[in-house]
Amino acid sequence: MKENKMIILSAPSGSGKSTIINYLLHKGFPLEFSVSATTRAPRGTEKNGVEYYFYSVDEFKKKIKNGDFVEFEEVYENRFYGTLKSECERIWAKGNVIVFDVDVAGGMRLKKLFGDKALSLFIQAPSVEVLRQRLEGRKTDSAEEIEKRISKAAYEMQFADKFDAIVVNDELQKACETAEHLLQDFLNK
Repeated sequence: MKENKMIILSAPSGSGKSTIINYLLHKGFPLEFSVSATTRAPRGTEKNGVEYYFYSVDEFKKKIKNGDFVEFEEVYENRFYGTLKSECERIWAKGNVIVFDVDVAGGMRLKKLFGDKALSLFIQAPSVEVLRQRLEGRKTDSAEEIEKRISKAAYEMQFADKFDAIVVNDELQKACETAEHLLQDFLNK
């Protein structure tokens, strides 16, 4: 049986992680995106079961109590994110490699849990100021939410060296290609 593998991409908000993930998903690798669970409200056109599984705080806490998560984190007060065990099983049953888009704490936990079966990449913007510009450019968050994300980003950047590799996203195409080469090397091991 083929070894169950995963690639973990973590980054502060606005680093380009989702764009790099979408690039990798379209390069012909046997990848499948792991849909995370969260208690945050959907943004824009997000749909339940596509971008996230959206749960109330009570529903999420019940799933924690039932042991339904591989990992979870309370990122902000009553703002939970987690990886459902059922998602991993579903993807591996198809023989695919799981792609995780998780916060930095979740990425470190998944890497510790799965060791050599996981490739962990930290996607890093060139600076906190560039992050601020990207977040403001999205026009999806309030000024207060952006300040929270910037503060958290400065903290998260301290953990970049805990990942297998750091991909600096100062030029998007170059960052995508770097992530692709790292993934190719990992899958060929």
